[in-house]
Amino acid sequence: MKDQPDAQTLTMPDAQTVTEVKHYTDRLFSFRVTRPRSLRFRSGEFVMIGLPGDDGKPILRAYSIASPAWDEELEFYSIKVQDGPLTSRLQHIQPGDQIILKTKAVGTLVLDALLPGQHLWFFATGTGIAPFASLIRDPDTYERYDRVILAHTTRLAAELTYGHELLQRTFDDPLVGEMAAEKLTYFPATTREDYPEMGRITHKLESGELFEKLGVDPITPAADRAMVCGSMDLNRDMMKILDGYGLNEGANSDPREYVVERAFVG
Repeated sequence: MKDQPDAQTLTMPDAQTVTEVKHYTDRLFSFRVTRPRSLRFRSGEFVMIGLPGDDGKPILRAYSIASPAWDEELEFYSIKVQDGPLTSRLQHIQPGDQIILKTKAVGTLVLDALLPGQHLWFFATGTGIAPFASLIRDPDTYERYDRVILAHTTRLAAELTYGHELLQRTFDDPLVGEMAAEKLTYFPATTREDYPEMGRITHKLESGELFEKLGVDPITPAADRAMVCGSMDLNRDMMKILDGYGLNEGANSDPREYVVERAFVG
C-alpha cells in the first residue's frame, strides 16, 4: 500500500492496530483501533495519534476520542486533507495497519469542567462532533442532565451521515439507549446544500429560531450548560453568543457554564 508505515518502524508501546475503517465522503472517514490497557480517559478528551513521516519521525495530531470511556476500542473521526502531513497518509489506513497513539488523554470538553445544570447543549461543526460522539454514549451525561441537545452543522448533507449513524447506534445501545431516547435531541443542519434544516447554528441561536423549533426556552445561566467544538470561526462566534446569554467559560480547574475546545479545530 502506498505511503503505509511498516509496523516494525513503530515503537511498540505506542503502536495500536487498526480494526475498522469507514469512508463517508471524499473528505471524511472514521476508524477504530485497539485500546492500550494503560489508557484511561474521560469521555470528551483527546489524544495524540499519528504515523511515521518520511524521515522516520512521528507526525502527530490531536484527535478527539469518539468512543465512550467504557468502549474496549478507540474510535476516531477525521477529515481528509490531500496535502496534509498526516491525513494525506492516514486516510489510506486499512484494518491490520498500525498507528502511533500516545496514551495521555486531555481536553476541556468533559462534564467535570461544567457546573451542575438542567440542560446540556453540544454545538459542533464538521468533525467537531467527535468528542460529543463520546459524551452522548456515556451514562454519566444522562445522569447529570435532564435534556441533552446535539446541534451538528456541516456544509453538505452527506457530511451528516456519521451523525445520523451515531444517533442510531446510541439509541440501540443497551447501556444508554433508553436514557438517550428519553433525553437526547439531535439537530442536524447544512449550510451549502438543500436539507430540512439549513443555515448556521449561530444565526439560528441569535434569531431564536433554534429554541422555537426545539420547543425549549432560550439559554440561561441558571439552567443551561454548553460545549463547543468546531472551526475557529464557530468557536469565536459561539463564545460571544454564550457570553451574551450570561454564561461564563469554564475549565477543568474552574468549572463554569460552558467550555470550548481550543486544542484544535474540527
